[in-house]
Amino acid sequence: MLSAVLGSRGIGVDTADSGERAVEKVAHATYDLVLMDVKMENMDGIEAMNRMIALRPGLPIILMTAFGSIDAAVDAMKTGARDYITKPIDMDSLISLLDKIFSPGEPLGSGDSKTVLPGKNLQLPGIIGESDAMQAVFEMVTRVAPSDASVLIVGESGTGKELIANAIHASSHRKENPFIKVNCASIPEALLESELFGHTRGAFTGAIKARQGRFYMADRGSIFLDEIAEMSMAVQAKLLRVLQEKTFEPLGSEKTIQVDIRVISATNRVLASELLENRFREDLYYRLNVVSIALPPLRSRKEDIPLLTRFFIEKYSRANQRHITGCTDSVETLLAQYPWPGNIRELENAMERAVILTRGPRITPEDLPASILPDIQGENTRSSMESSEISLKEMEKRMILKTLEETGGNRTRSSDILGISRRTLQLKLKKYGVN
Repeated sequence: MLSAVLGSRGIGVDTADSGERAVEKVAHATYDLVLMDVKMENMDGIEAMNRMIALRPGLPIILMTAFGSIDAAVDAMKTGARDYITKPIDMDSLISLLDKIFSPGEPLGSGDSKTVLPGKNLQLPGIIGESDAMQAVFEMVTRVAPSDASVLIVGESGTGKELIANAIHASSHRKENPFIKVNCASIPEALLESELFGHTRGAFTGAIKARQGRFYMADRGSIFLDEIAEMSMAVQAKLLRVLQEKTFEPLGSEKTIQVDIRVISATNRVLASELLENRFREDLYYRLNVVSIALPPLRSRKEDIPLLTRFFIEKYSRANQRHITGCTDSVETLLAQYPWPGNIRELENAMERAVILTRGPRITPEDLPASILPDIQGENTRSSMESSEISLKEMEKRMILKTLEETGGNRTRSSDILGISRRTLQLKLKKYGVN
């Protein structure tokens, strides 16, 4: 009845048949207002309200209550409810109350009210982004998360693909079940099949005892396969069977294991190119790529840089017991101008370094890595590297060695910043004669 009456006044209405479902919807979409009963089975309106406010601080919530539970509604107003209304509901009183919550220039039911469907200012736990590009990503996540569809997350290294995978699982009906993560690039090729599917004792040299694989561990939950393009063709074939039939056999075993899993994968490569080079199976590609989410590089969402910068400064100030209040205007300008080849991970590394090194309460240009300050010694390093007099091979070598120098020789961090796998970095260093 409420839905029909409010809908007839031009108000976009969404409904939920339980407190749990209402909280789930608020977690996945942006709403202007919640109208909710106090008495509900399993999760009552007070508990649902507290969870909603934790998810969306400032969300207006009106409680509907019988006379016998008015005290509870009044108490709820002290902790976050905007107002309450008694049952049976008088529609004129309700409309008047709703109008008061919205600005005078935007009366509810004017035919031009805000929609309750996903829109601007969506947020996902642990992910920062108000740019249009990230809002589009957030909306895609909220739409695909409730399904069991396979998701392929693509984007440059350091753009936050694992965070998006976390958000998809956390927003799905599998969220109470395991979420298993596998970085295919960090596991030697000879061991990856065993890592994924398990093995029996004696299945190969060194297999002194049986081991359960990651797919077995992920049963009824989700599995995240990062750097999927690093997987060999043999393992790809076995993965294809899991996606098609939900079954597999551990190495050395004839026993077929059935699993109920959702596969989320990610890569920083262009899989279409891998298909052309016969390095990735076409049938597997289409199985993994039921839904694709493309993460924008940081240089394409520069309006998010100040938000991310503040977050990282606060994070590492707490971790290092520093009292850094922010950064100077010149630093903000430099951060906005820099192209961030390592994306968010590079920005985080730069802010961690700056928080540790700065002598004052605010970060200054001298606290930043040299790569962000191309003119710091009067010569534009980036321009000199891009000079036509230097070969592409020499440019690549200089960039890799400079990144290694700035990370103190940490090859894992260097490969992340450069947007290549650690294995590729090792091969290039070997080619350059670097041990």
